[in-house]
Amino acid sequence: MLEIQDLHASINGKEILKGIDLTIRDGEVHALMGQNGAGKSTLSNIIVGHPAYEVTQGSITFNGQNLLTMSPEERAHAGIFLSFQQPVEIPGVSMNNFMRAALNAKRKAQGLEPMPATEFLKLMRERRKIVELDNRLANRSVNEGFSGGEKKRNEIFQMAMLEPDFAILDETDSGLDVDALRTVAEGFNKLRNEKTSALVITHYQRLLDYLHPDIIHVLIGGKIVHTGGPEVATMIEEEGFDPFIRNV
Repeated sequence: MLEIQDLHASINGKEILKGIDLTIRDGEVHALMGQNGAGKSTLSNIIVGHPAYEVTQGSITFNGQNLLTMSPEERAHAGIFLSFQQPVEIPGVSMNNFMRAALNAKRKAQGLEPMPATEFLKLMRERRKIVELDNRLANRSVNEGFSGGEKKRNEIFQMAMLEPDFAILDETDSGLDVDALRTVAEGFNKLRNEKTSALVITHYQRLLDYLHPDIIHVLIGGKIVHTGGPEVATMIEEEGFDPFIRNV
């Protein structure tokens, strides 16, 4: 599904990623762990096409397409979704209108007609239940006045509505209490199938205990320095990143 080869990238002339190689196949969930500033969010932003970052070397292929030649909108329509670390508020735009516009934009890119209003509202109700998103929030502006947990639930709800092939969860566990974390993680798990894949960016083992990733990568200084299974998260929880830093 996603193949990254020798990816180098910078922002404002400073190199952040220094040769990333990563392959994520259909149905796989990978976790990316590392210290602050290691380049985790930089990688996610480059995958979705953030214009502030410059790719100086390497390639990214998504379902056979050269991702680096596509606009952010084209990447989203092709099936890539990013759950933001800090979801933004959009005053004056209701959740209903926001989701309907996003969903129909994707359908248009796929050559489909807009979804009828009754079908859309039915889908909204079904998908809200997955992440236990309060029905009252649907008529409010996007994320405006939402708690931290509600914002993160809303991100997974949007994912449920858009049904991407590949999702990036960028520190979705940040600021969540135990109950909210479980709800968000269980919502994501309900959406998984044999074709959907994900990259989960986190500092902590607790989210991974719910998501059960297939592979865990450690990113240090802009490079993936170690790849393994669940034992990697346990080691980081017990010893931090020092063992990996010493081996760089």
